[in-house]
Amino acid sequence: MNLETTTEDIAPLAIRLRRHVADLLRLSAPVVVARAGIMVMAFVDTAMVGRFSAHELAYLGIGLAPITTVLLTGIGLMMGTLVLTASAFGAERFTECGAVWRQSLGYALALGVAGAVICGFGEPLLAALGQPPDLAAGGGPVAQVVGLGLAAQLVFVTTTFFLEGIKRPVPGMVMMIAANVINVFLNWVLIYGHLGFPAMGALGSAWATTGVRVFLAVGLVAYVWTMADHARFGVRMRPAGGWKAWAEQRRIGFAAGASIGSEAVAFSTAALFAGHLGVLPAGVFSIALNLLSLVFMVAIGFGAATSVSVGIAHGRGNYRDLALAGWTGLGLNTAAMAAFGVAFALAPETLAGLYTTEAALLAASVPAVSLVAWVLVVDGGQALMANALRGRGETWVPTGMQAFSYFGVMVPVCWVLAFPVGNGVYGIWQGVLVASVVAMALLVGRFYWLTRLDRAEAMLSGAAKRS
Repeated sequence: MNLETTTEDIAPLAIRLRRHVADLLRLSAPVVVARAGIMVMAFVDTAMVGRFSAHELAYLGIGLAPITTVLLTGIGLMMGTLVLTASAFGAERFTECGAVWRQSLGYALALGVAGAVICGFGEPLLAALGQPPDLAAGGGPVAQVVGLGLAAQLVFVTTTFFLEGIKRPVPGMVMMIAANVINVFLNWVLIYGHLGFPAMGALGSAWATTGVRVFLAVGLVAYVWTMADHARFGVRMRPAGGWKAWAEQRRIGFAAGASIGSEAVAFSTAALFAGHLGVLPAGVFSIALNLLSLVFMVAIGFGAATSVSVGIAHGRGNYRDLALAGWTGLGLNTAAMAAFGVAFALAPETLAGLYTTEAALLAASVPAVSLVAWVLVVDGGQALMANALRGRGETWVPTGMQAFSYFGVMVPVCWVLAFPVGNGVYGIWQGVLVASVVAMALLVGRFYWLTRLDRAEAMLSGAAKRS
């Protein structure tokens, strides 16, 4: 039954809007906690290493720059799991959901191994990217160790996507909460040197991160494999059709991976710019980026929930619902990002003080944190609209828009403002703000145009059937 011509035509807008708000909040709450949990771990790592040593904090930030690009690109390549699972769930093809998940596991392992190989060249890679010898020598081993956990992280991510696609996000949230507790303990042991272990600083944090990622992957896969209704979703069935059967899953993943990867490369390049400016600017950039990333996970959570709602509506052919789901997600996300932005603007010194007690680093970080308050709203908005477009099945156009905005606009603007203009690390954040405004404007316009087109086509199709 096509809800586009039945229930949705009868239900008033206010009723449908309340339903979408309730659905998005119910789905996004555990997703936000799970996504935020990733950055809470990064926050804890950054704060604990920063309090150990400012130099070790710079090593951690530089070491994570290349691996962050590899990891985020891999997460994007897994995005097809979320989109196709939600679409199959909406169309009540439940065993297809499990097939999508099974197909993604081998893909995640292969991508993780490839990423680990890249990160194995951490020090020479950082040196080739122009980092000072001290930063390359300290950051290289961090990249190598964290790279060992990439495969486990991607397995956890794709399993989380599967569960979110079938509207079951709570297990991922529970696992992430447990992982954060374990991470604090391992950091305490390995960064500072307790229980007979040597104080390892940034490298200790890297080993803690890898251990936690293995825990997450094993735990969540075990849950899916043994859940009571595993047969309904076909999670133990070998997917049929081979390589060709999951071409659409790869296509969505390629586009999302290219999109997220280009943005990650842009931010990693910005981190390298900060490294060129010196140890103190590198530390400032690391603190501001970590705060942005922590709140950005809330936007990612709303984006994932919006993608699921849009994907389910798309699977049902309900274009009125599809549009409303996207705009509702954007409204809720904008309100949340604005609230965080106010907190950043009012208390930048308090937030920066969570990471360091060194007076020079704290003073230099305050203006950057204040600037991030403005970045939050537009960066979170563009991320949500990209997820809404992917939920609709749109792939390469939003990818091109994000790549243009972050790699084509952000990188050169950051360089100009940081070096020729002389704004230093603050010029880098000004460039991020400019790129985020451009990305949000393009993606909002694209979603508006497509949903108008969908509705027009649905009306023409309905008129043709009635005649």
